[in-house]
Amino acid sequence: MKKVISGIIGISLLMIVSSGYITLNKKEINNIQMEKAYFASGCFWGTEYHFMKATGVVSTTVGYMGGHTIAPTYKEVCTGTTGHVEVVEVVFNPEITSFETMLRLYYETHDFEQVGGQGPDIGEQYQSVVFYVNDEQKKMVEKYIKILTDKGYKVATQLRPAPEFWEAEDYHQEYYDKKNGIPYCHAYRKIF
Repeated sequence: MKKVISGIIGISLLMIVSSGYITLNKKEINNIQMEKAYFASGCFWGTEYHFMKATGVVSTTVGYMGGHTIAPTYKEVCTGTTGHVEVVEVVFNPEITSFETMLRLYYETHDFEQVGGQGPDIGEQYQSVVFYVNDEQKKMVEKYIKILTDKGYKVATQLRPAPEFWEAEDYHQEYYDKKNGIPYCHAYRKIF
């Protein structure tokens, strides 16, 4: 199940943005081309938690990418033999936010210097990876890797073209909302 952050009331959609409220009618909603981004930064529960609360994010879905196993299960991915990493698919409205804003949040909510895992979660499925969907995203990630490197960070984030996304099991979706919890493995830290 996908987390839908905005709701349709009648023929208008009311969105809360940092500068106030905007109202879009149904025709305007249908004309907005939503964008997708794919971020891997350790356990997908914590990654999703931060993105699903971000302004302009329409939905988040946790899943798997980058491996050779078709339609992998969580149990298979945890063996470390599928080549997949835990990923969050972020669908966002480019009229409210941007890929750059999503990328900054990504880097500020995980340890992008850690190789082979995140915090206590160790294994290839917990690597720091951005899967880009177009050249603009690729260039933006390269720009931020350079910015972070110039600041003295040793960036371990991998940059890969986006392969097929495999949605994870339902019990993983919106995990921390279902459990009324706070991520143990992802904390926000201001970098930019």
